[in-house]
Amino acid sequence: MKKFILTLFATFLLLISIVPTVAQVTNIMIRVQSKDAKFIGSSIGGAQIIVKADLTGKILAEGITKGSTGDTPMIMEQPISRGKIITNEETAGFLARLDIQEPVFVTIEAIAPINKKQARVRTSTQQWIIPGKDIGGDGIVLEVPGFVVDILSPQTHEIISNGKTVSITANVVLMCGCPVTSGGMWNADNYEVNAIISAPGIETRIIPLKTDKKPSTFSAKADLGTGNFEIIVYAFDPATGNTGLDKTNIIIK
Repeated sequence: MKKFILTLFATFLLLISIVPTVAQVTNIMIRVQSKDAKFIGSSIGGAQIIVKADLTGKILAEGITKGSTGDTPMIMEQPISRGKIITNEETAGFLARLDIQEPVFVTIEAIAPINKKQARVRTSTQQWIIPGKDIGGDGIVLEVPGFVVDILSPQTHEIISNGKTVSITANVVLMCGCPVTSGGMWNADNYEVNAIISAPGIETRIIPLKTDKKPSTFSAKADLGTGNFEIIVYAFDPATGNTGLDKTNIIIK
């Protein structure tokens, strides 16, 4: 009888061990912040977030960060001490809901800003996620460096008459869409914004662009000869290393 009871108890323990644990929805707040600036959200199209199981590559959650760029004084002006929360309910983020039944080591990837192909940066981090252990508040924050640079003129493949002065105009903002202005929070006077102009058989020229009256706008004029020209406009912040550029091509004949 004693042997039977022991056998029954061992069978019971075996059955318990093979019963799968119940999956739990675990909430993870993920945010993407522009280097030296604010959060990437709805105003610039958001950041694409992909959460994958590192071992298998299975996508556990994906979506777009939505919401505001955040509270400027809280993020950019006030001292940040350990444990201080710099986001609120309106601050852009993506709430990943992971249906997991055991701890999983994940890769969290951000592509931002998703609507600006020439400026997109891909960044990632990794972390263990435990079932039922939500991560809220500021959440997991990924940082992306750079500027979004858009050449406004000349237009792509524009044909310009020889002898006509070429107007070069570009829009420059931080990756969150934050404006660049002379003397402003993101001081245009501290940035280098230049046009690199090249064409076959012609010496490459570098022309500085100056701030315009309109916020985030830089412009210059150039007299060029005939040819098929490539124009690169780049922005660079020597203090942070933030860099961005855009390209276009024109024809002068």
